Order: sequence, then C-alpha cells, then structure tokens
Amino acid sequence: MSFVEADREGDVLWLTLNRPERHNAVHLAMRDELWAMLELLHLDPTVRAVVLRGAGERAFSAGADILEFGTAPSYLEARDARLHRDLWGRMSTLPVPVVAAIRGFAYGAGFEMSMYCDLRVASTDATFALPEVTLGYIPSAGGTQTVVRHTARSTALLLATSGNPIGAAEAYDAGLVHAVVPPADLEATARDWALRLASLPADAVRATRRALNEGIDLPLTHALGLERALAASVGSAEVRG
Repeated sequence: MSFVEADREGDVLWLTLNRPERHNAVHLAMRDELWAMLELLHLDPTVRAVVLRGAGERAFSAGADILEFGTAPSYLEARDARLHRDLWGRMSTLPVPVVAAIRGFAYGAGFEMSMYCDLRVASTDATFALPEVTLGYIPSAGGTQTVVRHTARSTALLLATSGNPIGAAEAYDAGLVHAVVPPADLEATARDWALRLASLPADAVRATRRALNEGIDLPLTHALGLERALAASVGSAEVRG
C-alpha cells in the first residue's frame, strides 16, 4: 500500500496523502514516501504544477500521527530522523508551484503543510487548527513561522496558542486560503488552477516564485537585486529559445 499516491495528468502531478482511516495523519512511512516524491519533483523538469490533497472526504491531513509519539528508540534518533530528512524544508524549496486542495481536517502538520503550497482552495467543510499547544508542545512543522506570513500576527498567535479550530470561511477572511468552494467542486477547481499554472512559461513561473519566496526574508535592496538577476535570467532564456 502506498501512503502517498502519485498520478500524472499531462504536466500536472497529483499527490494524495493516503491514510483515510487515520484522517491522513503523517506517520514515518508516509513521511518517507512524501520525501521521496519531493526529491523526484526537484529532479523532474517535466512536472510544471502539483496538486496536493488528502484521500477520502474527512481530512486533508490531521497532522502528525500521535500513535507514533514516543515510539522512537531514543529522543536523539527521533531528532536525527527529522534533521536528515527535513520534509518541510524540502517542501519549501520545491521548484514547481503547488496547489493544496483542502477538505475536512487540516490540523497540525496538515495545516502547516498547506502553508508551504502556493495556492490553497478549501471546501466549505474544511477546518484548520494548530492544536499542538493543547498536547504540551509547539507547532514544529513550520507553523509558528509560515502561518504568520499569510495572516495577521494576532491571528497566528491566537491559532498557535489556543489550539482552537477555524472554519473555511474564517480561514478565507484571514487570508489563509485563496478560495472556498462546495466539496463537489474542490477537485475541479484545484485542477483548473494547476492546469493554468502548467500552461504558463515554466521559467517565468519558477523565477517569480523564487523571487517571492526568497526575497521576503532579505533586506529590500538585496531582494531587488535578486529580482533583477532572475528577470535577466528569464530574459536570457527567452532569447536563447
């Protein structure tokens, strides 16, 4: 059984988190398979857009599988596994745009995973939460850093310190998702967005994403320099083409 299913539709790759009986919670085997898929995406220039979704109708992903908490042989081994396979860091540097199709629960690492995607469309039954604090730890798949980059600091603080869930409409109002649609329209909307991204000049899309994603953490003068360099590289590619 594959815990991350991959289906190719032309230039678009669909990745499906496939543990519906556990609300697509991320366990070690799923983590390893997702890491392998991300590695392939870094190497395959023919994929021009990705759609990330959860199997079934109840969850995008309920986050890390709490049944595995404390099962590693030691704390050091658990930490090393996270460091050597930095899933979230790898996701943040993907060269292709990713559309998240979110239905049902997007909790913990599931919510955080969606924040690494470029576009997020949620169904009306989607709910979002960072419940880690209620379990005695903190969001550690980037939640304390990525959520605050998409919404107001006060909203991010409320989500991270209360653990309270919000619905799709509230997530849209907060800027955490780009659209909310009926469940029956979720897949078609994600497909339309991905096909649109895949139809655009790939070099321009990749350069624009890099300028936005890397530039936000740079001083303005350095970010503008990055933008100029990337614009020149795209122009050179067009001339060569």
